[in-house]
Amino acid sequence: MAKNEIKMTLPKLDDLFTTEQVRQENSLEKIVNIEITKIQDFANHPFKVNINDELYEMVESIKNSGVQEPALVRPLENGKFEMISGHRRKKASELANLETIPCIVRNLSDEQATIIMVNSNLQQRQKLLFSEKAFAYKMKLEAMSHQGKRNDLTCSHIGNKLGGKKSLEVLAEECGESKSSVHRLIRLTELIPELLDMVDNEDIALSPAAEISFLTKEEQKWLLNSIECNVATPTVSQAQEMKDLSKNGELNEDKIEEIMSREKPNQAEKIKLDYKIFQAKMPKGMPLNKYADHLLKALDFYNKHHEMSKNVKNLER
Repeated sequence: MAKNEIKMTLPKLDDLFTTEQVRQENSLEKIVNIEITKIQDFANHPFKVNINDELYEMVESIKNSGVQEPALVRPLENGKFEMISGHRRKKASELANLETIPCIVRNLSDEQATIIMVNSNLQQRQKLLFSEKAFAYKMKLEAMSHQGKRNDLTCSHIGNKLGGKKSLEVLAEECGESKSSVHRLIRLTELIPELLDMVDNEDIALSPAAEISFLTKEEQKWLLNSIECNVATPTVSQAQEMKDLSKNGELNEDKIEEIMSREKPNQAEKIKLDYKIFQAKMPKGMPLNKYADHLLKALDFYNKHHEMSKNVKNLER
């Protein structure tokens, strides 16, 4: 080879005769059918796929017309794919006995995948549980952090990329929530599962739930026992008092019971029942906020039956 000779790679024959239009089309994302068994759910996916009437409607639609909107997946190193957007479509396709599902395959970083996953679910789902929002917002905030944005919940400012706004403020704007609501929701991720379920069932309101999230896991278990024994959930002021005591290392099981057993302002006199005996008589899985309605119906049934028995006895005399 000559001293100043430049080595060049010659183009392939096919490349010479490929038009610019074909090259552009080859670079576009395509919809491909992928075996459902090769698609893994998104890691720590915060949104539940409920087997309900709405899902079965989707199953029937897929049986009749196929999957109308392709799912979005990203390739994994093990030859499989990770679902980004389309978990419900995937489940409905499984129930419709399909082997494949149409997908768009896109190379995404962990942070990009997380943000797209959260955004697509927030846009597509009409009703979300508090727990779903909580973990979704937390995941998105952490993903924003890894992209060079702060994910703390303090007053520190983030870079010029967001025009001097705080990360929490940006997240709140994108999710259509107030900053305080997003902050409280993210705090819910610190609750033990039993208390978080009570928030989802609307037995515990969001504000006191956010306050008790600062309690240690052991303290939260003590609180759960007290809630069950007193058949009552904490008010905001009670939750704040327990939070302050916990912060100072002064909260214990007896103190929690003392706080929770206090009569609330304007609270009518109540009958105390042994929660465990009471719970054993209720249908399995019934949320706490449905107990009163169920008890009233049972009393109505008992009173009607008792009245009928009295009438029968009077006729027999």
